[in-house]
Amino acid sequence: MTPRVHRRLALVASITGAALVALDGTVLTVARPVLQHDLHASVAAVQWAGTGYLVTVAALLVFAGRLGDRYGHRQIFALGVAGFAASSAGIALAPDIGWVIALRAVQGVAGALLQPATLGMLRATWPAERLAGAIAVRTAAIGLAAAAGPLVGGALTAHFGWRSVFLLGLLPAAAALLAALAVPAPPAEPAVRPGPEQLRAGLDLPGAALLGLALACLVQTLVAVPDADGPAGPAFGLAVAALLALALARHERRTDRPLLPPALLRSPTVALPLGVLLAASAALQGVLFPATYYLQDVLRLDPWQSAVRAAPLAVAMILTAAASARLARRHGERTTVLLGMALLTSGALLTARLGPGSGGVAIGACFLLLGAGFGPVMATATALVVRGAPAAEAGIASGLQQTALNVGPALGIALATTTAGRAEPGAALAPTALAMAAVAAAGTLPALRLPDRHSGRRREPVTPR
Repeated sequence: MTPRVHRRLALVASITGAALVALDGTVLTVARPVLQHDLHASVAAVQWAGTGYLVTVAALLVFAGRLGDRYGHRQIFALGVAGFAASSAGIALAPDIGWVIALRAVQGVAGALLQPATLGMLRATWPAERLAGAIAVRTAAIGLAAAAGPLVGGALTAHFGWRSVFLLGLLPAAAALLAALAVPAPPAEPAVRPGPEQLRAGLDLPGAALLGLALACLVQTLVAVPDADGPAGPAFGLAVAALLALALARHERRTDRPLLPPALLRSPTVALPLGVLLAASAALQGVLFPATYYLQDVLRLDPWQSAVRAAPLAVAMILTAAASARLARRHGERTTVLLGMALLTSGALLTARLGPGSGGVAIGACFLLLGAGFGPVMATATALVVRGAPAAEAGIASGLQQTALNVGPALGIALATTTAGRAEPGAALAPTALAMAAVAAAGTLPALRLPDRHSGRRREPVTPR
């Protein structure tokens, strides 16, 4: 089998696996009310079906990336996809909400295994000068899956019930699994695995436990902010997360083989784009959270009409993500990211001007700018993170990238809720959107320090010290 065929199969597996996770998250949002009614569950229990997944994923992403670096990204990806499909089928057969919550946590473990591996496989098989193009296609596919999710989920739930939503991913999972296992390991993969001494050094399980607990506590605290009775609960959760982070930092300085290599975290081609991704995803979700309430509570649109108004976001994200590699080759990666952050900031500022009398054109323009900004930022910053790490640590870098994209939205929604205060989210759209514009503008600071190299040129990866 030729290297070209192998690269294409790796890309198919990566795209299908990433789209599977994106589709699962969006279709569930539409099915939640029907699931709650059918299982006679409380609102809090149904929310835990989503929170349990998010917390589990966030806690395990970096460690899962390390597993991919050690045992091979294709193997970990296959295990994650199989677990994701099995847990989805189990949820479709769940007799009560308790089983749904438990199986969603299991699904979170599987999601954590497969997500970093989708990027690790690309890093192992695609040459550095073409990696940005492959990641751009992957990002566009994620946008397409996220956009199709509410429409497909709504249609399935209306005609076949909420259980059909969890069966939707079985076919894509099978396709991703076959694509990943269709060929033997690429020639480059054994060379990037750690040597015998590194294998004997272990996986830094204490570091993985501390990092997982810190991230789980942080995400759970941020997700619970909208329902908190006061600042005491969130403050306590953040304090615990900070203490765990300090304990992790102390442990990582003392261990011989840390889970988070210092050279990787200090690298500008890894740390800076991670900061950009965190700010961009927080700003985007922080705007979309009140905007959804604005469309339905202020403008009195039904869910379908709201989805149509928001459609320009998905379309713009797909198109700009697909074009991001070409933009980076022509104008440089820093310029491409800065342009995206400027569009994202402009979209948030324009959203702050919406009111009860705003028409479809004004609303569509806001979503268009938000999508046009986030698409190239996500694709280009992700390419920088993955390509900036040494091949033997591509899984850790991918895990950090996925962690930023999981923590960012939780942070953005928490900030949006805090900004709204006691007001309804839709009524507080203007101040919330202005706050998110400030978050996006802050994200330009690390973007300004990115190396402005063209993605078509090879760059030396970080060398561990």
